[in-house]
Amino acid sequence: MKNPNGFQVIQLFEQFSPKAYAVEGDKIGLQIGTLNKRIKNVLITLDVVESVIDEAIAKEVDLIIAHHPPIFRPIKHLTTDTTYGRILEKCLKHDLAIYAAHTNLDVAEGGVNDLLADALELTNCEVLIPTYEELLKKLVVYVPETHEEIVRDELGRAGAGHIGNYSHCSFSVKGEGSFLPLDGSEPFIGKKGEKEYVKEVRLETVFPASIQKKVVSAMLKAHPYEEVAYDLYQLDQQGKKLGLGRIGKLTSELTLQEFAEHVKKKLEVDHVRMVGHPQAKVKKVAVLGGDGNKYIQQAAFKGADVYVTGDLYFHVAQDALMLDLNIIDPGHHVEKVMINGVKNKLSDLCDKQKFQVNILSSEINTNPFTFV
Repeated sequence: MKNPNGFQVIQLFEQFSPKAYAVEGDKIGLQIGTLNKRIKNVLITLDVVESVIDEAIAKEVDLIIAHHPPIFRPIKHLTTDTTYGRILEKCLKHDLAIYAAHTNLDVAEGGVNDLLADALELTNCEVLIPTYEELLKKLVVYVPETHEEIVRDELGRAGAGHIGNYSHCSFSVKGEGSFLPLDGSEPFIGKKGEKEYVKEVRLETVFPASIQKKVVSAMLKAHPYEEVAYDLYQLDQQGKKLGLGRIGKLTSELTLQEFAEHVKKKLEVDHVRMVGHPQAKVKKVAVLGGDGNKYIQQAAFKGADVYVTGDLYFHVAQDALMLDLNIIDPGHHVEKVMINGVKNKLSDLCDKQKFQVNILSSEINTNPFTFV
């Protein structure tokens, strides 16, 4: 086991929630402190409020990963006799780094919206609002026949060759390679000054451009040659579409009233706001964590019977009625599903890398609302 630094922990996190997924202008990434230090304890939280900072200090946390960015608007002044100022002061005094993953975590597979859809037990889910389309690349590498399967397997483990519901997809054709080792070389096959002919395999696979560094690194590590011959090609066809929100189906039809109770139970909230007739039939469900006011048209266009989202405005609710779109508003705070979701995902990745680091879930309730 090894103790990672902050860059290594965030590198693992960004494997499933890369910055490229974030909508333009979103305030993401490292916001306070430094990643250039050893990390023993990481705290996952929805919000960065003073009680969460106190919790992190008590638990000797080195890095906080939050969904909602603590610095979202420009700071005009910093005074430590305000709550916001004390938060920043405590972070700096206790060497607390804070990293924010906002809309990139909303968009990511296994991120906020997938976690909400899973909690609501939706099936056959699709992206509600496409915002990102992966660019695809192809890797072609020439490998001696003795190492074909070794390189092929490592490429698959690195994430190359994923097509639909299939992994480790590749193509190969046999041929003959030739080379002449010069002075200073240490050839795996052949001798210096003598031209060598080797039975090789041309191995091809595709991968998302976002993981190119990881894929090439895995290939080079597995390849036996001192100098590896390989090519990278940009492809015209696009990869998977990612985006905000999800739309799927319930396993059985419910009334809107029954579905509201289902939401309360599954998302662990005491109250929801409901728009629509209580006896309306619900089967197809759209869900979008956070503030989803501006997406009611898309939810209606995609045939949702009900739209689950937070922070619903009065006039948007009236617009939804005119669209015959039912709405359940469980509040913004249901995004708390990301806490344990990210903890479990990041813990698994750290374990695979044999990183000696504790990933902790914040136990602080950051919901500012109380129902009376």
